[in-house]
Amino acid sequence: MGLGSYWGEVLDVLRDIIPIYDKVNSSISLGKDVQHRTHAIKGRIKSGDKILDAGSGFGNMSKTALNLTDGNSQITLYDPLLPMLKNTDKLFKMKPETMCGVFEHIPFKDEQFDAALSGYSLRDAISLKTAISEIHRILKKNGKWIIVDLGKPDEATARFGVSFYLRMILPIIAYAAGGRLGLKFATLYGTYKLWPKNKDLEHMLLEKFSKVEFEKDLMGGAIMVAAYK
Repeated sequence: MGLGSYWGEVLDVLRDIIPIYDKVNSSISLGKDVQHRTHAIKGRIKSGDKILDAGSGFGNMSKTALNLTDGNSQITLYDPLLPMLKNTDKLFKMKPETMCGVFEHIPFKDEQFDAALSGYSLRDAISLKTAISEIHRILKKNGKWIIVDLGKPDEATARFGVSFYLRMILPIIAYAAGGRLGLKFATLYGTYKLWPKNKDLEHMLLEKFSKVEFEKDLMGGAIMVAAYK
């Protein structure tokens, strides 16, 4: 599972929507993106943790983690889009270390990080299985991976509701928030179709991680996950 050959098209869209990315993301999540990040991270990240923000975008997950601790964590922002990383200054007083790359080939030695964060990015992995293995590899013993993303409900009725929202309602909201560029967010539906159902994702994580805490909101259309090595 993963985007496979569709990844290049998604990356091009993400590059195009950088100017409106945060504004539209907040709108299409019905204003709950901040709440979901905070809920997932609170109590799981400790002061002094060495953190890899994988698929970091502008670094919203890391910024949330710093706000919930005393700001004394060593952050590395890791994203495939260099233009995205160049726009991280607005969130941080002191810009964290940044590195450009993909989930499937993380350029760090084994067991380097206390925690990994992935906010609305794991869904864009080329190979989900490889991405999970790579994050597991770079985490220290007892390390944790905190994931916030779209969810694909296990129940057919809820899954239809989320699919309808992404196909029919999201483009309208995205256009209202971001103008013509906002229409490019319709690509989200393509990534959602390739995304596993919630229970299947949980099983994939449990193939590598010893424990997974899996929480859902919005009929299962939003997930907050903590996977422990």
